[in-house]
Amino acid sequence: MINNLIDKVGDWNPQLFRELKGRLKVFHIAIACAVSLFSQIVLFLYQLTELPSENYGLTDKYCLLHSTYETQQKFLERQSNELYRQLDGYRTTTPLNSTKISELQLQLDTVRENISNLHRTFANNYCPIDQIDMQMWWRDHWEYIFLSLTVIFIFTLLVAGTYLLINNLATEERRGTLNFIRLSPQSEMSILTGKMLGVPILIYLGILTAIPLHFYAGRAANIATSHIFSFWFVLAACCIFFYSTALLFGLHCRWLSGFQPWLGSGAVLLFLMITMQITQSTPYVSHAAVWFQFFSPFEMTAYLFPNLSSYRYKWELLENVQFFYLPVGSNLVGLMGLHLLNYGLWTYWIFQGLKRCFRNPNATLLSKNQSYFLVACVQILLWGCTLQYAKSNPNYDNLNYQVSQNFVLLVFFNLILLFGLLAILSPHRQTIQDWSRYRHQKISDSQKSTTGDLIWGEKSPALVAMLINLAIATTPMVIWIALAPTLNVNHADNLDWLINKVGTLNAILSVVMFIVLMSIYTTITQLILLMKTNKRFLWAVITVGALVVLPPILLGMFYISPEKYPVLWLFSSFPWASLEYVSTPTIFMALLGEMTVLVLFNLQLTKQVKSLGESATKALLATP
Repeated sequence: MINNLIDKVGDWNPQLFRELKGRLKVFHIAIACAVSLFSQIVLFLYQLTELPSENYGLTDKYCLLHSTYETQQKFLERQSNELYRQLDGYRTTTPLNSTKISELQLQLDTVRENISNLHRTFANNYCPIDQIDMQMWWRDHWEYIFLSLTVIFIFTLLVAGTYLLINNLATEERRGTLNFIRLSPQSEMSILTGKMLGVPILIYLGILTAIPLHFYAGRAANIATSHIFSFWFVLAACCIFFYSTALLFGLHCRWLSGFQPWLGSGAVLLFLMITMQITQSTPYVSHAAVWFQFFSPFEMTAYLFPNLSSYRYKWELLENVQFFYLPVGSNLVGLMGLHLLNYGLWTYWIFQGLKRCFRNPNATLLSKNQSYFLVACVQILLWGCTLQYAKSNPNYDNLNYQVSQNFVLLVFFNLILLFGLLAILSPHRQTIQDWSRYRHQKISDSQKSTTGDLIWGEKSPALVAMLINLAIATTPMVIWIALAPTLNVNHADNLDWLINKVGTLNAILSVVMFIVLMSIYTTITQLILLMKTNKRFLWAVITVGALVVLPPILLGMFYISPEKYPVLWLFSSFPWASLEYVSTPTIFMALLGEMTVLVLFNLQLTKQVKSLGESATKALLATP
């Protein structure tokens, strides 16, 4: 029966057929199901050890007399506190009323004795069996099992599944079978889907075996069916995202060899542990990076099952999540949609990279036109999550306040994105040589076609593409800087640095300086990648990293502060520190100097590219 089912699957997806054929052996299936059932039994029996018996204490949670004990204890404690207050009052008055003090002391001793007797009575006696709330205990018992299975599902699927996928690609690469798969007539989507569905199939079987208990425990704990199914949908989307990321990591980091699967699954485990702690410890969700938090399934899990987190108010906090002021968190459908949209968007971009590099491992993850759309999508995400009203903060209805509070996050994520694209889009020596030779062979090409090739062509230098990406990334920030003084109707103090210290024009010029700096880094990277050395990419990373990190570190080490030497900081990788201490003409001069450096570097780049193309063409024409 299993073989017939596998054969039918093979008609739909041959790669999935190949994976299932090698894994769905009777022994393997039995082991997976046995481990799952054994774990469920252990979990159930462990919780059953806490079943209340005749030795159950009067002060314990499920004893119905517990409320009586708490009521009496609170009453006596209030009496004790009141007597202490009166006693302190009489002791500070002059002359001392010793009679009243003795009377109050006697009453206080009596209350203390009553508290002691109450503790002794309840501590030394057991709760009658008929006074134990067994219905509540069973509800909490099933909730504990449900939440435990929920956490087990998350860690097992994401950590173990990631390990298996990366390890499978590494094994296929080591054996040489991955190249045969690449030559298959199947589409990349079919092959990768087959990997994602087939490689972790034994994990899926173990989870499916536990699904009935998970659902039954949830319903027995009075958890809504819609919430249980919502969790399953979010977990499925989360698995697709993490598994596609694992495949991309496996294809692009082959040099890590046997350490690769451990590194990938370890990173996922660390991410889950950190985000689980963040879910339990931080109440703040109205910020530009909330979309990054949504990569973790624990955010939605804490919303669906508040008892999973020690902070029960996570539900109310996530209800306030907005996107461009749209109250997407006001109901379950909106918040689910935001999570699934976030997973879907990034899974789409990861699959674009997978499809490009699966057949050709040396291809870039993204083409230039794809990078433009990616940068635009990230800006929509960042600014959509930035523009949120917060009921708990009366100042948060001010757009300027929202942007200034998230300014660091906006810059941080854009820097990561832009430096990542710099590494992805910059072609290497052979690619540039092929492009330059093609241009020399096509003498009739117009300047218009050359410009179009610089914008869209995958083999041309990355400077023009990076300029377009920089323009897309910085345009929203420039618009806000220009409009901030107009929007500051409440004259908020948080914009004093922009309006009175730096100035709108200087702030916009600083953005232009950032664009010029990134263009210089791009040109330097491209020049290094034209070198003949095999380690040119490593040299490019080291050089650009040194240019970014070393100048501000050296200036700080020699106590060259922005207040005393602002001009030196203008030529560093962190010119914004000195903006409020320099005039606009000084910034113009610094900008002019950086643009001169950029022009000189690009003249050298143009010369090298032309030389590569000419020499390659001459060698080609000279070949008999």
